[in-house]
This record gives sequence, C-alpha cells and structure tokens, in this order.
Amino acid sequence: MTNMQGIRRSYLPVIAAALVLLLTCGKAAAQSAVTEKPAAPGYIGRQACTACHAKEAEAWRGSHHDLAMQEPTSVTVLGDFSGTSFKSHGIVSRFFKRGDTFYVNTDGPDGKLADFPIKYVFGVTPLQQYLVEFSGGRLQALSIAWDSRPKSAGGQRWFHLFAKEKIDHKDSLHWTGIYQNWNLQCAECHSTGLRKGYDAATNSYHTNWRELNVSCEACHGPGSRHADWAKTATKPYKVDDNNGFAYSTASRWKDAWRFPEAGARTARRDRLAAPAVSNTCAACHARRSTIAARDQPGAPLADTHRLALLTAPNYHADGQQREEVYTWGSFLQSKMFQQGVTCMDCHEPHGAKTRAPGNALCLRCHDAAIFDSPQHHFHKTGEAGAQCVACHMPTQNYMVIDARHDHSLRVPRPDLAQKLGSPDACTQCHADKKPAWAAAALDGWLGRQWRQRPNSGPVLHAGTTQGVKAAPSLLALAQSSAQPPLVRATAAQLLVPHMRPSLLQSARELLKDPDPEVRIAVLGMIEPVDPINRVLAASPLLTDSVRGVRIEAARVLAGVPETRLPDSRREAYRRALDEYIVVQQEDADWPTANLNMGNLYLRLGRFDEAVAAYRRALKLDPQFASAWVNLADAWRVQGREIEAETTLRAGLVKLPRSADLLHALGLTQVRKGDKTAALESLAQAARLAPERSRYAYVWAVALHSAGRSDEALKALREADKRHPYDVSLLGTLVSIERETGDAHAALAHARKLAEALPDDPQVKALVAELSRGK
Repeated sequence: MTNMQGIRRSYLPVIAAALVLLLTCGKAAAQSAVTEKPAAPGYIGRQACTACHAKEAEAWRGSHHDLAMQEPTSVTVLGDFSGTSFKSHGIVSRFFKRGDTFYVNTDGPDGKLADFPIKYVFGVTPLQQYLVEFSGGRLQALSIAWDSRPKSAGGQRWFHLFAKEKIDHKDSLHWTGIYQNWNLQCAECHSTGLRKGYDAATNSYHTNWRELNVSCEACHGPGSRHADWAKTATKPYKVDDNNGFAYSTASRWKDAWRFPEAGARTARRDRLAAPAVSNTCAACHARRSTIAARDQPGAPLADTHRLALLTAPNYHADGQQREEVYTWGSFLQSKMFQQGVTCMDCHEPHGAKTRAPGNALCLRCHDAAIFDSPQHHFHKTGEAGAQCVACHMPTQNYMVIDARHDHSLRVPRPDLAQKLGSPDACTQCHADKKPAWAAAALDGWLGRQWRQRPNSGPVLHAGTTQGVKAAPSLLALAQSSAQPPLVRATAAQLLVPHMRPSLLQSARELLKDPDPEVRIAVLGMIEPVDPINRVLAASPLLTDSVRGVRIEAARVLAGVPETRLPDSRREAYRRALDEYIVVQQEDADWPTANLNMGNLYLRLGRFDEAVAAYRRALKLDPQFASAWVNLADAWRVQGREIEAETTLRAGLVKLPRSADLLHALGLTQVRKGDKTAALESLAQAARLAPERSRYAYVWAVALHSAGRSDEALKALREADKRHPYDVSLLGTLVSIERETGDAHAALAHARKLAEALPDDPQVKALVAELSRGK
C-alpha cells in the first residue's frame, strides 16, 4: 500500500513497503523450463519454483507478498462497490460496478466528477487501495481506501488517507498527482522484476514486470542459475553455497541461537548470518531512495539505495519512528541487530508471519523465568502491559489505521520523553498519565540507576537545538564504535552546518569507517571545505566498493577543476560522476532527481542545462519550492537578476506562503536596491519559518542596515531563544550591542559565544576585550 502522509512538501522519495522474503525456485520444473544456461541470470517465474519448494509455496499463498497487487475481481476486491457513497471535503465519491468492472466516480485531474475504472487492487489488510490507469502508462492510487478490518474493530468502511487536509486537483498530493503515482512511488516493492520504463522525452511510462505481485525472485533474484545448479546438485548441500544465486539468504535461524550456559539470561548466535539475509528485506523495508535496480537482492543497501538518516521529520530526536520509515532504520538502531539478530530469526519469510505468537517469540532467546515475569515487566500476567512489544515495540498508526511496531526494540525512557519531545511507551498505554509519572514509577521499581543507561537521543537532540555547542558531543557520537552505524552517520550529518578546519582531520579518519552509511554522511561534512582539502579527503572514495559512496564522493567533488585532482584519480572521478548522472536520469520522473541534476550542472558551470533541469522539475511538480529558488539562483549566477525575480514571483503565485521563496525574493530585492520591499519579504520569511535561524539573521541584518537597530536586536534575541548557540546570531548580537553602547549585553552574548566555541582564539580575545571595558 502506498503511504503519502510522510512526504507532505518534503518530497523525499518514498517507496511503499511490501513484505519481501520469498521462495526459491526448484529442480524438477527447471529441468523442463530451462534448456540452456543464459549468459546472465534471468527470471524464470514462480511456477518453476513450486515443484521443489511446495512447502514454501503453500506458505506464500494468501500472504501479504502474494496479495501485494492483484487484478480486480469479486474475490480480490474487498471494498463495497454496491453503489455506496463517501463524502470528504465536499466531494461525494461513489463506488459501483458496471458489468464485471469496478468503478469510482470522483474528482479527476480537472476537479470534475467522472467515472474511473479500477485497474488493480493494492494490498489487503488492514486497508486496501485501488489503482486507476491514466494515459502515459500511469497508475494512480486513490486516496480513498477501504478499511478491511472487521466491523467490530472499526472497519468495513471507506475512509480518506488525508482526512485532515483539503487536497484539491491542483495539489500535487491529489490522487491524480505525481506523489500518488504507483510507477513512481510503489511499483518497485509491490512487483517482481519490475522495470519502471520511464521516458523523460514524452513524460510517459512503459512499466512492466516479471510477476504482478511480490514473488520468489523478488527476494532471491533471477533464478535461472539456481535452476541450472539444481539440475546436478545432490544432498548434503554445502553450507556456504549460494546455490546459483548472487547471495545466500539462508539464515539458519533454527540452529543458530543457543543459551551458552545454564542460567544464561539470553541466547547467543553461534555464527553470524551473512549480511545478505537482512539486506534482502531492507531494500523495501526502509525509508530510502533508489540509486540502482535491485536485480541481485542481498547486496549492501548502499549499493542500490540511499537510506534516510535519523532526522526530522522521519524520526524523533531519539530515533523512534515518526513518519512511516518501514522498519529497517529502526531495526538498525537496536541491540538485537548489533548482536546478530536477523529479520528471519523472528519472521517466517514466505508467509510473513512471526515464528511464534506473543511473548513466545521473544522467549526463544530470552529466559522466560527472568523476562516473562512481573518482576521484569511490573504488570500482571495476561495484561496488555505484560507483552514484550508493549514496552519495547510500541506502535504508531500510519495511513490512518495501519499500526506499525517500532523495531528499535528500545528500553522505555520516560525521563527523556519530555526533554526530547519523543514518545513514551508507558504513557502510550496509560494515556491519562504523564511521562514524569512513569519515570517515578520506574524509580520505585529499579532505583534511579536506570536513568544512566546510555542513550544517543540527547546528543542528537542537541544537534538540532544547541547549534555549534553540540559539535563536540556529535563528533564523539560519530566516532563511537559502541554506537550503531546509523546513529553515527546521523551525528555526522548533523555536524555539516558546524564544519570547521578543526574537524577536518577527524572527518578524514571517519571516511575510513567500515560502514558505508557513515562514509556517505561524512562526505557531506567534507563538502563545505576548501577545494584542496576536499580533494585530499574525498578523492580516495571515488573507487569505493559501494556505489552509494562513490557517487556521493563524485557529487562532493563536482565543480572542483579536474586539474586539482591527482592524475591517478581523474578517470575514477569521471566514472563515478557518470554513475551519479545515470542514477538521476533513471529517476527522471522524480522532481528531486531533476533538482539534483540542476545543482550538478550549476556547479559544473553548465548554466543552460541547469536551467533546463530546474524547469523540468517544476513541470513535474509546480509546487516544488526548492526548484523555484534554485532556478532563480541559476539566473542570478549569470547576472540575470530580472529573470531571477520573475522566477521567484512566479513561484509565489503557486506557493504564496513559501518562506524559502520569500527569503530568496528579499535577497533579490536587496541586490536591486529596493530596501523597503526587501525588508517586507525577509520579515515574512522569518515569521513563516521560525525554525530557520538563517532567515531571522538576514532579516535582522537588513533591519540594522536600515537604521532600525532596536527592531533588529529584538528579532535576534527572539531567534536566539529558539536557536541557542547559533554563531551567526550571537556574533551579530555582539556587534550591534557594542555599536549601540549596550556593553553588558554584548559581553553576555560574547560569553555565550565562548561556550559554543571554547577553543576559538578570536572569541577569547573578544570576551577579554569586552571584559576590560566593563
């Protein structure tokens, strides 16, 4: 099922999750189906697998994998198409049948009511969506879905996925718009052997697949070589043999976990499973964008996808799920993952069910006498709170009714919930209580030592709320081998705005990290530094074994003259840059990919191509504010200020309350010399986006330049409350306060600046100077 709730104006590429561990193909059918070994592995279809893998095939039938996408029939369609009506935001939609065809009468791309035949059903439970075919090969997902839960659970009804928002046909989130497009959003994870087939020249799709649903080869890869292997293979099979596939997905879950000695609290894995076991799941169970076709499931995720890090709006400050993140980013944070637990240790892959019900699943590896006891969970046996998942895997609803467990498997920290603004598992059940109540209860049960358990949340939270003061703790977190790599990568990303020469050596060391997500994030730290150090740090990664790292290195180096690169690395740079361009071209139906290409061309000085790329992004999504801003910037770089202003004003027609556009317009008006208009535009931007400290800073500087210093100081002080330890805000406060004769305030802010930059000699000198004059 698609989930568009998490992309409102963020436009992060989202692919809807399908459960994805499936079947192997088999020997007997393969003997007749395959006559000769292909030069490269090819798809052979599920029917070739069932003869040898009947048990797996039976488990798969009727599973979420099997029912990921189906043709509409009286059996597969769960919604009420008997002429029922549903009203939302003034639009009355009607669901009915005409012969054997299912229809919806609803508002179309022009806003007018029309009849649309249902082409496919999408998903099965707890909700089912419906796809409508449009010209250009597009399949669009209706935003009205069927609640397939029992009536007793609130189901058997139509409901709107965006009930809290009025979305009309002009909005890119309308069901006929780009972000409800199946080809773009969902297809990769709901079908097998999919080829999107997007043609940028005609803005059309020729999408095809090997199988309509998520079948065997979606998870094992093309099966022809396995079929060839099966012709001659005999038992006992080699334990480490890939059986003709690119990667082995055998987890050996049944034999792997053992209690090491009598009285052990938890089991241990005798031998770690190959990374491919969980990588196979991760490609669809992750919030990520695609950088390459996934024809070889099991490859490192960073070779085919770019994983979203633990930042807002996708995650809370402590890494708990916020928007729909599809499990993998949560699981990577868990102690379970660090200890070698795989997806298949808990989930049977073909039927997509857990391997045991309730607490029995956890007690396969956790001693029941210790953990399934009121002395551990402090609830009566049989109560909801006595379930392991209630405390360690709280749920959150997505797509209105789809409750997803947070797979970070964390210990509740109600003491941090209020500080970080993150959920508290205790008060999710005890909704009439506050986190402080839960924390006090834990104090009574456990003493206060539980509050000392390591938690990366405060550091990550400081990274977004404490400005440059958080840099040392963020660096320590990024460097900590005890932390999950995804947490470390997130810390590195949060360091990017605070990058300084003093951090360069640490960044270069982190670029040698064994985890590709860390290397990718740290390349972002390298991007702002001078060209020489950028080349020294990033160019060795142009030949990295992981595609995601190579192309990020090439992007970071783009715009540095090739003559600055060592001779030995110029060819690698060209290859990696070509790879980066191919990635964007493959996703040319995404506005963000066109924005990326525009940014690349602008760095390379190819202005006409940059303008064309930005215009293409806006053709796909006229409400894409960043494309309007960057297009205007492309004109500005060429000295064409009139075109820049015209572009920004055109964008504001589409997005009249866009802080980004208003801020850019204000800067254009400053350059134009229209100070009155500039102040108004900059003020609006600062008020609309108080989370952007830069906007408040620029507005205050403009006020001061206009002789309105009192207003400038007020704006800066208000912004300083929201963004403590922001160097630009503090530096400007000190400057204006000194100029206006408020030495006491200037010294206070200089001392605050010294807290943020304790080793900066210029700041020390400033404090000393102001202290002498006090």
